[in-house]
Amino acid sequence: MLGRPRDRKIDEAKAGLLDFFAAQPDRVFYSRQLAVLHEREFFHWITTRALGELVKEGQIGSTLMELRPGLVVRFCWAKKNRYWKRSAQKVAALIEQYADDKVGSALGNHGELMIDAALPKAGFIPSGEDVREYGGLKWEETEHDLDRVFERDGVAYGTEIKNTLDYIERDELEIKLRMCEELQLVPLFIVRFAPKSYIERVRRAGGFSLLFEYQMYPPGYEELAKRLKDELDLKVGWPSKVAAGTVQRLLNWHEGQLGA
Repeated sequence: MLGRPRDRKIDEAKAGLLDFFAAQPDRVFYSRQLAVLHEREFFHWITTRALGELVKEGQIGSTLMELRPGLVVRFCWAKKNRYWKRSAQKVAALIEQYADDKVGSALGNHGELMIDAALPKAGFIPSGEDVREYGGLKWEETEHDLDRVFERDGVAYGTEIKNTLDYIERDELEIKLRMCEELQLVPLFIVRFAPKSYIERVRRAGGFSLLFEYQMYPPGYEELAKRLKDELDLKVGWPSKVAAGTVQRLLNWHEGQLGA
């Protein structure tokens, strides 16, 4: 039995990454950062696989570094970079700051608060939080819940909000879609970013994916967010509200479905 054919995108990503490193020979990057920086061209997992092959082939420098128990990061750099250790230590210190559990919790809460403030302005009214039951129906297959339920024009949306650099896990995506089906809710995923395959999966389930692209940092974390943006080129920001155009995309889709 033949295996799956090699994804040609991996080779495209390898070539693109080599050009990327060549253009910035004195910098050190880490794998998640590189995946985010190239996400408009390649899925995160394609970039990660391409990096793995480049490391194995010896075309780039690389090392694994344990920053703390449970936090292991792969750093990569151009082969010509002789002074990568100092740069890697500087990047590692910044990663440790934003990878702190308190920061992650603050980001998650802030993302939900930002959406809670934005959607009602477009007529999407919250009717449930941390939802496992809705309309007399109950989800009992797992312990998961849906972040919110928003309603407009008689349509109820089972809503998942992810203010993260990474994609939502595929298994979690599938569970949340099954939950929406069981509770008879329209799936709505409000996320920083998602691959086209995820967006299509949600569409086929009758739902919508609303992308806001830049991770939203809460008040009090502006300095950290600015360093992440300036020093690591990460897609982060500290807006006071969700952009009107972002919410308008959801409203346009909603009205289009009503008129379909």
